[in-house]
Amino acid sequence: MQYAEERKEAVLAKLMPPHNRTVADVAREEGISTATLYNWRKEAREQGRLLPEHSSEPEGWSARDKFNAVLETASLSESELAEYCRQRGLYPEQIRRWRNACEGANDQADAAERQHRQAVKAERARSRELERELKRKEAALAETAALLTLRKKADAIWGDGEDA
Repeated sequence: MQYAEERKEAVLAKLMPPHNRTVADVAREEGISTATLYNWRKEAREQGRLLPEHSSEPEGWSARDKFNAVLETASLSESELAEYCRQRGLYPEQIRRWRNACEGANDQADAAERQHRQAVKAERARSRELERELKRKEAALAETAALLTLRKKADAIWGDGEDA
């Protein structure tokens, strides 16, 4: 069934903040299949619109939704931010907290990368040390084998030494 663009927008508006209604509720109310609503929501999200996935409460939004909200508000003044928040049922403090979380996530990723590099460096050093130890042991084994071979040859040439 084909729906008018205006109806589609009106239905999507019910899924968006500040209403944040669930897909099941809107589908039941509008008489539209949930699959159709999920497809509409997916298309709108791909166009960059903020349509929360999981929860009607902003704190239950997915990380992607929170990040999109942070991006949308990054260049807004305080009054514009307040208006944005009113329209979407948010508080400016939530946006600030989400922004700090995004920035902190980058810090954590950097720290994890540094830690990984240090671990790799330590493993390389350990590998080089083990290789040196192996070479030393191989040389000692080769020397012992050479001495044993020489002793057997000497015993074969001059005798056991126990005959005298």
